Amino acid sequence: MKRLILCAALLLAACATLSAQAQEGPRAAPTVRIESGQLPVLDTTPKLDVAAATKGYLARVTGAARERSDAHANGGTWLALFNLLYGLGLAGALMMFGLSARLRDWAEERTHSRTYQAMLYAAILVTLAAAAVLPPALYQGYFRAQAYGLSNQGLLAWLGEFGIVFLLTLAASVLCLPVFYATIRAARETWWLWCGGLTILLVIVQMTITPVFIAPLFNDHTPLPDGALKTKITALAAANQIPAAAIQVSDASRQTSRIFAHVTGFLGTSRITLSDTLLQQGSEDEVLAVVGHEIGHYVMGHATRNLLMQGLLVLLGFGFAAWAFHIGADLFGGMWQVRKVEDVASLPALVALLGLFAVLILPVSNSISRAAEHQADLYGLNAARKPDAFATVLLKLAPTRKLEPGELEEAVFYGHPAARSRIETAMGWKAQHIAEADIRDMAGLGVIAP
Repeated sequence: MKRLILCAALLLAACATLSAQAQEGPRAAPTVRIESGQLPVLDTTPKLDVAAATKGYLARVTGAARERSDAHANGGTWLALFNLLYGLGLAGALMMFGLSARLRDWAEERTHSRTYQAMLYAAILVTLAAAAVLPPALYQGYFRAQAYGLSNQGLLAWLGEFGIVFLLTLAASVLCLPVFYATIRAARETWWLWCGGLTILLVIVQMTITPVFIAPLFNDHTPLPDGALKTKITALAAANQIPAAAIQVSDASRQTSRIFAHVTGFLGTSRITLSDTLLQQGSEDEVLAVVGHEIGHYVMGHATRNLLMQGLLVLLGFGFAAWAFHIGADLFGGMWQVRKVEDVASLPALVALLGLFAVLILPVSNSISRAAEHQADLYGLNAARKPDAFATVLLKLAPTRKLEPGELEEAVFYGHPAARSRIETAMGWKAQHIAEADIRDMAGLGVIAP
């Protein structure tokens, strides 16, 4: 009975509930509130730690190789100082012992023509100077280069080239010295300005004729050999509006194991010269990286720029020589037996003063050169797009250049940025272009996939 009453009660309650729902109408299905936000965009660009990449490349040259590189560079610095002191000593001996005056007197006894006197004086002085510099030049250019594995020449071959340089210097001196002293006599107080301009003119002549007449005396220059590398170099040159004939190969291996490339010529004779040692020792990408750098020099007209900048230093050098010679003649003119700059016997003093000025102004002249080299580095990186190859080819220059000189050492003695700085530039360029397809695909040091 109780169960019947309970069932009836449940039934009545259920009916009441259904009746109430019917009166309220239909309800929407229950919902769950979901909070949503924008998903993060994943950066899939590889990252490059420039400092770490630079350090990684420099670490490839360590131990004995690094010590040998530093020793060669340090020794070169000391030899440069020795050469300066040796040259000043030779000039001082010629002047202080009256040897230059005696040579002038000897020339005057042979002819009354000032032109011929200057020519005779130049011929004897250059010959004596060549004999005096032969021993240190032989040590530095032959024996030291042999010791560091940088020379492929025999002694007779080296002496033969020294002889060619001597003959060229002799011919240039005999022809030019009378012109210089005639200019000094005509210009009087402003002689230094006119002689400086004449020197700049002679530099232009030298730059113009060197690829055509002088360089072939030492090496054969041939077109690029056919092959895949030539095709790529020709394409790179054409993209920068340089004719393929302007790129030649020098058989430098007959003299040295060093790798190099440079732009020579002026006023229509400009060309890019690659050493055959570069083609032999460098990879295809390394050669393209070097060619890109030299194309930078060619396209940006650095020969003209450097001529203008260095020409200004030449004028300042002659101004310094005029000022210093006047002081020296007042103090030592009696001992020199030379009191006037128009006296041909003044030549050793003038040459010594110009050489001294060139050393004193090294930080300025080298800074001009380093700026041009840095510009060419950036141009080459943009043209060839081979930052890692550029870094590795710089390491191959280690036998002749210190990779990490001190800041002061670099500022004073280096006409190129140090390898450390140049590799850092290459890695910085790579970091900026790492998202681009050809650079991104390179397997370089310091690249970390996300």
